[in-house]
Amino acid sequence: MLRLHSVNRVYPLKGGPFFALRNISLEIKQGEFVSVMGPSGSGKSTLLHILGMHDSGWDGEYWCGEDAVHKLNVKQRFELHKRSFGFVFQSYHLLDDLTVYENLEVPLTYRNVPKKERESIVCDTLDRFHIVGKRDLYPNQLSGGQQQLVGVARALVAKPPVILADEPTGNLHSDQGREIMELFKALNTEDGVTIVQVTHSDANAAYGSRVIRLADGMLVG
Repeated sequence: MLRLHSVNRVYPLKGGPFFALRNISLEIKQGEFVSVMGPSGSGKSTLLHILGMHDSGWDGEYWCGEDAVHKLNVKQRFELHKRSFGFVFQSYHLLDDLTVYENLEVPLTYRNVPKKERESIVCDTLDRFHIVGKRDLYPNQLSGGQQQLVGVARALVAKPPVILADEPTGNLHSDQGREIMELFKALNTEDGVTIVQVTHSDANAAYGSRVIRLADGMLVG
């Protein structure tokens, strides 16, 4: 489903080029739950942002399904990104001036979903995540765990085939983190959502079906 071949990400610095990723070749199959691990600075988040098409400054080959990402222009990549990925951030990245309902509606607006259909989808999502009572609250009125739950719901509201998660429990206490990971596991096993998570936690990595390890921008092990 996602396939990288000889991908490099290099940042030009005064002291010489810095290789954030070196010669990365890997394949992630549909329905996998992959955990990406490695020390700080190993390239984990860089890899995730390349997969999610937030970063275009790389070279090599990247296939997303049948689409050759390395051959697409900016507009084509954006359209592919919109229909393929949901992103869950460690720091939630909810829009502070929008309610929970409005935060969930934003990804559907980007996809030009008609208003009546958006209303139905958002209401169904609120119900599924048991946050109907929070629909009119703003992010600063929610706990960290509730904000992350809304973040996961937002990532899933448009039913993307792939969820990319960058340290999704990093700002949560253990019980909240476990709840989020159990939710990811259910989404993977029951709904068939492909999940790629970056994590430092062995416990979180264990929820996945495979671990990818990076060190100094290279695949190891």
